[in-house]
Amino acid sequence: MDKFNKIKITQVKSIIDRPKRQKDTMKALGLRKMNQSVVHVATPQIMGMVGKINHLVVVEEAN
Repeated sequence: MDKFNKIKITQVKSIIDRPKRQKDTMKALGLRKMNQSVVHVATPQIMGMVGKINHLVVVEEAN
């Protein structure tokens, strides 16, 4: 377990007029503004959160 897969999550759509659960998920991931990116380890928990808001973000592999 020396090497973990990391993903870069970028917000590409606004959270205005979205359900509170989706807003809370974005906040929990650390996304606050449009075109902001965060890097997280690709754990099952993070991937589940990304799955719930995949229409608002773009996910790519990070180095």
